[in-house]
Amino acid sequence: MKLHKLLMILIAFSLFVGVKATFAQDEEKKEMTEEQWQQEVDQAKKDIADLTAKKEALDKDIKDLTVTKDAKVKVLADKTSEFNTLVPQKDYDEYNKNLKAAEGMCSKKEGKKEDLEAAYASLSKSNLKCHPDFADRMKKLKDCIDKWTAPVEKAPTGYTVVKGDCLYKIAGKKEIYNDVKMWPVLWEANEKGVVTAPPKVSKTIKNPNLIYPGQVLKVPALTDALKKSALEKGKKWKSTHRKVKKDDAKKDEKKDAKKDVKKDEKKDVKKDVKKDVKKDVKKEEPKKEVKKEEPKKDVKK
Repeated sequence: MKLHKLLMILIAFSLFVGVKATFAQDEEKKEMTEEQWQQEVDQAKKDIADLTAKKEALDKDIKDLTVTKDAKVKVLADKTSEFNTLVPQKDYDEYNKNLKAAEGMCSKKEGKKEDLEAAYASLSKSNLKCHPDFADRMKKLKDCIDKWTAPVEKAPTGYTVVKGDCLYKIAGKKEIYNDVKMWPVLWEANEKGVVTAPPKVSKTIKNPNLIYPGQVLKVPALTDALKKSALEKGKKWKSTHRKVKKDDAKKDEKKDAKKDVKKDEKKDVKKDVKKDVKKDVKKEEPKKEVKKEEPKKDVKK
């Protein structure tokens, strides 16, 4: 109850103070003279007049600028129409195709920055760079090239080949690439030279199927460009390898067929020789005289 009474007293006090302040302000206003009031009114009228003049001036500027803008828009439309009639559709399509390729190259960070800069320079030589369809895109492409930063590649690490290894298995190891399809990356990195190799062991990998224990292979950091290159090289090697196998199989079949023919010919020759020898032997053997048996005589006892 005491707390409730205390709150009521505080509220009453606050209301009293507020009312008193209001009365004080009213008294101050009453103390303003008529001359002071007239001055404030005049100043307000002057401010209104100044603001009105500024508004009218701004309205006039807006009207003039609108007229100018409309005129320039019309000129631009006319020039664009004229320009489009001068540009053959074939050239337009070719430029659009090359620009798209450069944009994709920059956004995906594919290839080398030098190649992209060369493509941009080639596009910039054409008047089509000013075409409404290409102007903004060319500007964005330039910004993209300026922001291009080549991926930081880690220094190549080494992997020592052990018995039973192949590039396919090595690429699939978790500590390497964890992807067997990336084996061409290892081949390309070590094709012209491995890190080290034991004595009398090849220091290059010309054939990806031939690696030897003790060779220390370079293991480059995997980038998007290397991934793409690996997949393309893997498919190419696979198709080529299959063709070589088929060709080898055909060659083996031909060899086997030739061998069989030769064997059959030899057998036939041997048979013919044996037959001829038997015939000659029979001819040379003298005919045996056949003795006629005399009839036995009966002996009387």
